Amino acid sequence: MKLSDQIISSAKETISNEAQAISNLKNFIDSDFVSTVETIYNSQGRVVVTGIGKSAIIANKIVATLNSTGTPAIFMHAADAIHGDLGIVQENDVVICISKSGNSPEIKVLVPLIKNFNNKLIALTANKDSFLGKEADHILNCYIEKEACPNNLAPTTSTTAQMVVGDALAICLLDLKGFTSKDFAKYHPGGTLGKKLYLRVSDIAGQNMMPQVSPETDIASAIVEISEKMLGVTAVIENEQIIGIITDGDIRRMLKNHQNIGELKARDIMSASPKTIDEDELAVEALDLLEKNKISQLLAVKEGKYKGVVHIHNLIREGIL
Repeated sequence: MKLSDQIISSAKETISNEAQAISNLKNFIDSDFVSTVETIYNSQGRVVVTGIGKSAIIANKIVATLNSTGTPAIFMHAADAIHGDLGIVQENDVVICISKSGNSPEIKVLVPLIKNFNNKLIALTANKDSFLGKEADHILNCYIEKEACPNNLAPTTSTTAQMVVGDALAICLLDLKGFTSKDFAKYHPGGTLGKKLYLRVSDIAGQNMMPQVSPETDIASAIVEISEKMLGVTAVIENEQIIGIITDGDIRRMLKNHQNIGELKARDIMSASPKTIDEDELAVEALDLLEKNKISQLLAVKEGKYKGVVHIHNLIREGIL
C-alpha cells in the first residue's frame, strides 16, 4: 500500500470509529442522565468538574462550555485536589468526576473525600461498574468499545465521547434555563461571535456621516453629497421624513437615460420607499436584509426618522460578514 493510501485509510478509520461511538451514546441517555441534569439545574452551587490526564483536558472544556451557557462551573485537577485544591469544592457544589476506567489511584483517593463533604457526585465514565461508578450518585455513561488508537491504548474515542456527553449536558441545562442569544452575548462580548450578538445598527450608523438632500436639490449638488459622504448613497428627506434614496446606481442610470441633466432634481431620479432598518436592531439583521434584497446600503431609522446609513462595507470591517 502506498504511503498516501495508508494515511487516508487510517484517517477514515479513525473518524468512522469515533462517529460510531458517538452515535452509540444515544443509547445511554437514561434516567441517570435526567437526574444529573435536574440535580445541577436545582443546585444552588457550581459544577466542579475534575479528572486526570486527558480526562482533565476534557474537564476543562466542559467547564468552559457550562460557563458560557449559563451554568457556573470550575475545574479541579484530581491529583491537585488531594494536595490542597479540594478547598475548591463548596457546600452546594455538584462534582462531576471524569474517568474512563473509574479505577485510577487518584480517583480512588479523591472520591471518598468528596463523599465525606456530602456533595452530589456525578461519574462521567465508560465503566459504570468501576469504583467511581459504584460510589457516584448518578452516572453519565460514555462507554466505548475501543479507542481509535490501533493499540487500543491512547485516549482518543473515549475523550471524544466524554466531550460529547458534556456538550449534551450543557445544552440540556441551557434549554431548561431558557438561555437566549442575548444571554449568550453577555458571556461572549469579544470577537466576531460577540459582535453578531450585541452589535447594533446604531453602533455602525453612528460611525458614518449622514448624507441627505431635499427633493428639490439639483443633481450636481446631490452627486457632491454622495461623493463627500463616501457611502455611495444619499437619503432624500422632506419634512423630516425619508421619501427616497439616491445611490451610485441611480446616478449611472440617470446619465444613461437623460441627455440634459441640468433640469433634473433629486425627486426625479430617486428610488421611492427605500429599504430601512430600525437603529435598535442587531447589525446581523442588517446583513440579512442587505443579502436578501441584494443591495449595499440600508437607511437606519428611529421612530420613522432618518438616523444614518449602514453600508455592507461597515459589516465586513466589523467582521459580521
